[in-house]
Amino acid sequence: MAQTNWTTANIPDLSGKNILITGANSGLGFHAAMALSGKGANIIMAVRNLDKGNEAAALIKTRYPNAKLDVMPLDLSDLDSIKHFSEAFHAKYNSLDVLMNNAGVMAIPKRETTRQGFEMQFGTNHLGHFALTGLLLDLIKKTPGSRITTQSSGLHKAIDTIRFDDINWTRSYTKWKAYAQSKLANLLFTYELDRQLKAHHIDAIATASHPGFAETNLQRHSGFLVAYLANKLLAQTAEMGSLPILRAATENNLKGSEYFGPTKMSEMRGYPELVQSNNASHDMEAAKNLWDISEKLTGIHYEF
Repeated sequence: MAQTNWTTANIPDLSGKNILITGANSGLGFHAAMALSGKGANIIMAVRNLDKGNEAAALIKTRYPNAKLDVMPLDLSDLDSIKHFSEAFHAKYNSLDVLMNNAGVMAIPKRETTRQGFEMQFGTNHLGHFALTGLLLDLIKKTPGSRITTQSSGLHKAIDTIRFDDINWTRSYTKWKAYAQSKLANLLFTYELDRQLKAHHIDAIATASHPGFAETNLQRHSGFLVAYLANKLLAQTAEMGSLPILRAATENNLKGSEYFGPTKMSEMRGYPELVQSNNASHDMEAAKNLWDISEKLTGIHYEF
């Protein structure tokens, strides 16, 4: 019997579920918000630019007039913004069914830093989501069957270790390796978080995904060959690219630590299936070291 491709039709009814999506105003996050709105979920769209977020919400409502959308400001490159977001979220909500750590930056040409001085890609893609998840952990713990899903990248395989001796790339900077480190960090975080949830008998799981090569705004720093030619010739749509994170966030009966991505053309295209991350992402010692460093850098200590 031929295997059926996983699509948004496989997403179960999500009425009454609170789902928080970072970077929900464009690209993969926008298409995830669109799909989940059609399943009845209450979507919290965490966005850096409120005007763009409201425009995206209005566009979703043209397709789903009854969509339940809440646009809230969040800058993952600023720990103060993350703390303010957490305070505002706690004032509005007493449960969180799914946290989709989706937002990110990619291949910034010259080294830039976050508000607190971290290398921008590591600081935003990993530390920002690490801090956000930690600050919302109390709501995750009190919501039965909750889930944290984090967006990684197939490019995590371009690096085989976290650069612990220069984690913020102060000595030298290579945009693609710095990006790869942030995406490897996403996976180390996911797997260690899932282990901790299980060790503390918390009714929640952590999963991960990667979109393959999807045409999004992330490629704006990648140069002409990637941003235009490769996008036009090789990339799949952002809508297709959103399927892995949607599957990781919504499929029933997952056990935790699953990693979904496309399987065609070296995992660049196709429908989402279970895929394998590299050996470095399963290094438990590196995961614990990264966790300790992340708590120290962010000042956010997880209370399991």
